Amino acid sequence: MFTFIGKLILLFGLVIVAMRCMGKTVLAQLTPPDLAAIVFLVTLSVSPIKANGIGQTIAGIITIVFMYLLFSKLSLFRRLNRLLIGHPSILIKHGKISKKDLRKTRFSLVELLSTIRAAGYPNIRDIDYVILEPNGELSILPNQSVVNLTPRHLNIETDYQGLPIAMVVEGKIQHKNLKLIQKDEKWLQEELPTKDFTKSITSFMQPSRIKIIL
Repeated sequence: MFTFIGKLILLFGLVIVAMRCMGKTVLAQLTPPDLAAIVFLVTLSVSPIKANGIGQTIAGIITIVFMYLLFSKLSLFRRLNRLLIGHPSILIKHGKISKKDLRKTRFSLVELLSTIRAAGYPNIRDIDYVILEPNGELSILPNQSVVNLTPRHLNIETDYQGLPIAMVVEGKIQHKNLKLIQKDEKWLQEELPTKDFTKSITSFMQPSRIKIIL
C-alpha cells in the first residue's frame, strides 16, 4: 500500500514539474506537438500505477486529492506560487514586441499576432500591453486612444441599475430569493400592485417571471 501511494506522490509531482518545464504555451496554444506531449506525458505517468482492489483505488483517490489541495495551499505563498504556477510575461509593451520574452516563453509570433487580430486589434501599435498569464491566457490591454467610449470618459453619471432577482417564476414564489432580500410573501403581495401586477400570485396560471430590482 505504501509503495503504491509513494508512486502516486512521485509521479504526480513529476507531472507538475514536467508541465512547468514545458512552459505556459502548452496550455495556451495546444498545437499538435503540445497535445501529443500532454497525451504521452499523462499516459506514461499513469501506466506504472496499477490499483489492486478497491482499497488501493480509494487510497489513490484520497492521495491525489490531498496532493492537489497541498499544492493549492502552497501556491498561496508568494515564492512558491512563482515556482509552482509561474508569473505573467509581458509579450508586447507600448506597441513593441518583446523578442526576449517570446523566446523565453516559447510563444510563437504567428500565434501572438493571430490572437491580437482575433481580439479586434490588427495593428500592434494600438496595444499598450499583451501579457501571457500563468494559465496560458493572453490579456490584451489596448491603448486609451482606441478604447470604446464609456460614460466615465464623458464624465456622465449613471444611475445604479441594481441586481435583478426573480421573485416569481412560472407562477411559483421563490422563497429563497425573498429570504435573500429579507422580505416575506406578504410584502410581495403588497408590492405587486405597485409594479402593475393586479392579479394575486395564486392566480398566475400562465408561465411568468416577476423580477424585483435591488
